Amino acid sequence: MDRLRSEAVAARKLPLLAVETSLQEEAQRVMADDGSVPLDERLRLVLLCAHPSLAPESAAALTLRLVLGVPTEDVARLFLVPTPTMAARLTRARKRLAGESFVIPTDLAPRLGVVADVAYLAFTSGYAPGSGPDVLRAELAGEAIRLFRVLRSVVPYDDVEVDSLLALMLLQHSRRDARVVDGRLVLLPDQDRTRWHADEVAEALEVLRPWVGAPPSPYLLQALIAAEHAIAPTAAETAWDRVVRRYDELLALADSPVVRLNRAVAIAESSDAAAGLAALDGLVLPGHRLPAVRAELLARAGRAAEAGTAYDEAIGRCSNLAERAHLIERRAQL
Repeated sequence: MDRLRSEAVAARKLPLLAVETSLQEEAQRVMADDGSVPLDERLRLVLLCAHPSLAPESAAALTLRLVLGVPTEDVARLFLVPTPTMAARLTRARKRLAGESFVIPTDLAPRLGVVADVAYLAFTSGYAPGSGPDVLRAELAGEAIRLFRVLRSVVPYDDVEVDSLLALMLLQHSRRDARVVDGRLVLLPDQDRTRWHADEVAEALEVLRPWVGAPPSPYLLQALIAAEHAIAPTAAETAWDRVVRRYDELLALADSPVVRLNRAVAIAESSDAAAGLAALDGLVLPGHRLPAVRAELLARAGRAAEAGTAYDEAIGRCSNLAERAHLIERRAQL
């Protein structure tokens, strides 16, 4: 009976293992492209991100896990769900793909948005890892940009969201060497801007320039916000009033707790800590970032006891060791 049960489980899992193996092998071959991989194969890999048999969220999660190797717990954090929930979602996605063929559609447009979202999720996983000792995983972020460049190279027309997302990722990635000093996290206001990659900033601004006057869209607005930081000679000279206006536009198009959190930070910089705290009222967001921002603003407002409580909450929620060490240091400075 034990042998029969074991064989039955193996029979059920075999299609899933075959799908996982084929995706991983194809991903490794394409991502290691030395120029010999045909364009069609690279495009096929990108379009796995938006396979029509999967819901967009499931396609994104599966691509992050199998194509780019993002740990399941970090994928779960990106989607703001518990790890067991994400593990079950990944299993269901693999079942849906078992036996499917991956053909290149004649019309890419319906899938562009999903692929763009997947690429940015992968980039975010590298730029701000949810767990582990690293402040950032520059290699993963770089692979996400490479994957997205493949998509951009095969789109037969100019697309504002595709160009804007490439610019956004380049602008954020350009700061990677300044974000870490001796293994410690360095926040944007304290970064040495001479360590930013000027060539990537210049490329991003050039990609973005034709779209500056275009109708607002989510990735365009985010790229324009990142560009404000890139063009400011120092943190103190950032045009925070323009940043707040961009966040107001973004909120009207794509309201989310993360956008509201970032907008509150911009309001605090443009006005004062009290205004930033008021913008946080009623906001609910899993993880450590909300209590960390609230703690920083409370400290600026001179409310040390409340700031200490908020820092304690943020430290308890934080799984990234470098960010946790930074929060502990900030807590001690109170």
